[in-house]
Amino acid sequence: MTEPSEASMPADTKPQKEKVVLLFPDGAPPETADAKAARLDALKAKHIQPIKREYLVDTSAGGGDAREEKSGRGQNKKRPVEKPPAEARTAGDPAGLADETSRVPFDVQLALRKREYKFLTARGATEASTASAPPLLKERKLVDFSGKVYVAPLTTVGNLPFRRVLTKYGADITCGEMALCPNLNDGQSSEWALLRRHKDEKCFGVQLSAAHGDQFGRACEVVDKYGDVDFVDLNMGCPIDLVCSKGGGAALMRRNKKVRSILEMGLERLSVPMTLKMRTGWDEDPKLAHTMAGYAQAWAHELGPGSVACVFVHGRSRTARYSRAANWAYVETVARCQDDAIPKLPIIGNGDIMSYADWEEKRKTAPSTCDCAMLARGALIKPWLPTELHEKRAWDISASERLDILRDFAKFGLDHWGADDCGVGRCRRFLLEWLSFLHRYTPVGLLERLPQRMNDRPPKFVGRNDLETLMASDDSRDWVTISEMLLGKVPDDFSFTPKHKANSYAAADTTAKPTDWG
Repeated sequence: MTEPSEASMPADTKPQKEKVVLLFPDGAPPETADAKAARLDALKAKHIQPIKREYLVDTSAGGGDAREEKSGRGQNKKRPVEKPPAEARTAGDPAGLADETSRVPFDVQLALRKREYKFLTARGATEASTASAPPLLKERKLVDFSGKVYVAPLTTVGNLPFRRVLTKYGADITCGEMALCPNLNDGQSSEWALLRRHKDEKCFGVQLSAAHGDQFGRACEVVDKYGDVDFVDLNMGCPIDLVCSKGGGAALMRRNKKVRSILEMGLERLSVPMTLKMRTGWDEDPKLAHTMAGYAQAWAHELGPGSVACVFVHGRSRTARYSRAANWAYVETVARCQDDAIPKLPIIGNGDIMSYADWEEKRKTAPSTCDCAMLARGALIKPWLPTELHEKRAWDISASERLDILRDFAKFGLDHWGADDCGVGRCRRFLLEWLSFLHRYTPVGLLERLPQRMNDRPPKFVGRNDLETLMASDDSRDWVTISEMLLGKVPDDFSFTPKHKANSYAAADTTAKPTDWG
């Protein structure tokens, strides 16, 4: 006999199910204000930030104490940014930061990020606020490049510790790495860090890249107010597609009216002179530098003395990059093509200077140019090159002396980036990037003929001692070994791939994974 189902049973005889009443639908009692405060205090004591924070936003127009609570959510760009107290920001600063100038204050960077900085240059402006040239005439600190050794801007490897090393070995003028004006105007701390200057740098300039006059003028406002610079260089030679596709870098050589606008709006805000850095042209033909230098000469005459200090001409086109020899004969043509009726601008050539013999040869090829030795890759391969140029000799430097140079860089790097794990990692990264150039040097005492040329790739050789042989290795694992001599042991899974690769120097470790530098 089967049991009756619940459906067939009378309603009054059905078994009643036990009801469960949830006192707390979320599975936990609601958190009281006191419990929440105790929880946050406990997290703060453990140095752990809660997932969701509450911000205090000042709502009073006069800056009073009236405040309201607001919850931060997601990536809302309008959300208030917490400003750490001054003592928290300076407690962990690197030891050498007191010797660095040209630092933009944190509150200014914060105002730039929040679009609250009050620029004098209007967004979208295409010309200076004054229509006539005379108001742009102002007293400017003159910069004399004659007879000097100038270290050109070098992306990634031209950092402040590297420039300190070059200054120690005789560099008279240094320039910071190229900084993008849109990033500066957005308050990016990493971009503003490129403009820092050490007190050892006797004459210092910054190089800015912009595609529009208002971008350049706004960046120059902040640089002139908070920076410690002697000149501002307009980049018209960067061959990187990311820069050129937006109208900056070498793309400016085909837009003379745009260059005039950028020049005027920069000079309106700056109290220091400007310089122009360009290549021979966009392609090998037609060459454009002589035309652009003629425009620059006329503009400098209109805007007054001291407005444009000089023009730098890299003897390669944008498409040539660094694969061909620099055309110094054309650099001489650029210097000769200026108008004799108005004051001429100094034309400074750049490219393939790696020894004093190279410098003498370039001077004979281009005698009409300024006698300023502008160094780039030559200074990366031979950081003691300024000493050779000043003393007019070839220096057969020993391996131990070269290691001392690297030891100086490590010390300067820890002063600049800090001696914690993050600072050591960054210092090691830039040291390894530099070693990817340093290994190309062949000791003078081992050469059959002098000098070593920039694009020469000598056969592998055995040095006069083990250290010299190690420094000549093109294997990135040996570069890591050198870094361990100065900065300690690296993790077991550490690997390095150089960022910059030359056509004549293939990367030794192309399969290595990029390293997370923190």
